[in-house]
Amino acid sequence: MPDLPQKKVGLIACSGEELACGTLSRVAVRLVLEELRPGQTVTLCLPLFLAGEKEERAFARFYPTIAVDGCDNWCARRATETYSAPVADAVRVDQELAQLGIEARPSWRRELDVEGWQAARALGQTIATKVDGIATYGFAGEPATGPIVEQAFKQGTIFTTLNTALPDSEKKFSAKGFGYVGAPNYAAGLALGSEAALRAKLQKGDSVFVWGLKGQGGDRGQRTVGVVDAFEKVGAKVIYQEIDAATNADPNAGTATFVGLIKANPGVKIVVTDHGGLTSNVGVYAKAASLTPGQVYFAGFDMSPNTAKAVKEGFQNLVIDQQPYLQGYLPILNICLTKKYGFAGFNVNTAGAFVDSTNVDAVAPLAAVEIR
Repeated sequence: MPDLPQKKVGLIACSGEELACGTLSRVAVRLVLEELRPGQTVTLCLPLFLAGEKEERAFARFYPTIAVDGCDNWCARRATETYSAPVADAVRVDQELAQLGIEARPSWRRELDVEGWQAARALGQTIATKVDGIATYGFAGEPATGPIVEQAFKQGTIFTTLNTALPDSEKKFSAKGFGYVGAPNYAAGLALGSEAALRAKLQKGDSVFVWGLKGQGGDRGQRTVGVVDAFEKVGAKVIYQEIDAATNADPNAGTATFVGLIKANPGVKIVVTDHGGLTSNVGVYAKAASLTPGQVYFAGFDMSPNTAKAVKEGFQNLVIDQQPYLQGYLPILNICLTKKYGFAGFNVNTAGAFVDSTNVDAVAPLAAVEIR
């Protein structure tokens, strides 16, 4: 793949020397340039810009530029938008300081003391974190994330989610760019459970073990609920185990739990691991419990090199492929298209396929580079 030139962000600061906020704007921009976003930003000179310097004006015309102004005159912003193009964002130092609870001192006009440098650094952080959009997992659910979504759109930042949906936020802000890329989690859980039951010829009264995150609640918890519902529709006996914090962080920590459960329930016909890390560890669990390939039907979520290996060895029988590359790529495309053209948010189901022994050879190389 060729190396493409990086599109840098221009920073144009207030040139006023009669105000402390003017000095702070220039120091903050320098901190962004040299420490906070080195190699990603460049500075534009406002006096040269006003004098008609062609390169300064051309950069602001074709590259995103942030204006950092010291007062309500908005000199840097007005100059940029008069002679080049609308700014990507703008910071007014006096307003930002007020939000931070900092009062600018007149003495900072000439020289910054320790507190002045602290104020400049706080402003630099504000400038460095100016973004057009946010793409994030919805794991925290609506109660925790909803207010953040509200604030993002209020300040003009596009917000979208992946892997775990935030349906209330999507309903409210879809027209402004909020979307979802990932599996409809309940439907994905139901689909995996139903397919596993069909392939393993599950009968009423058979025992199945579901290792999931039902207790997490929200959309993420619904995936486990879907799996359980699929087995209960068949009339199977569901043995459920919530994934504890230690196992969630390190799948190897759950080995003893798995071995103990299998020994206590030797007739388990199907095991579902509702967690990509646990699914990738199925080979370890099965061997630790002295299971032979095919003795228990294993189904789970998400491909990985270890999961592909377990499929080839015969331990892992069925995996629903969520195509994580799409979950990473499409939300960013969503933000870009919303920003440029005003598109509504995407809603894309990425979990439409199963992987098993018949197609794992085609998928495994892609899983190794995190495309599948």
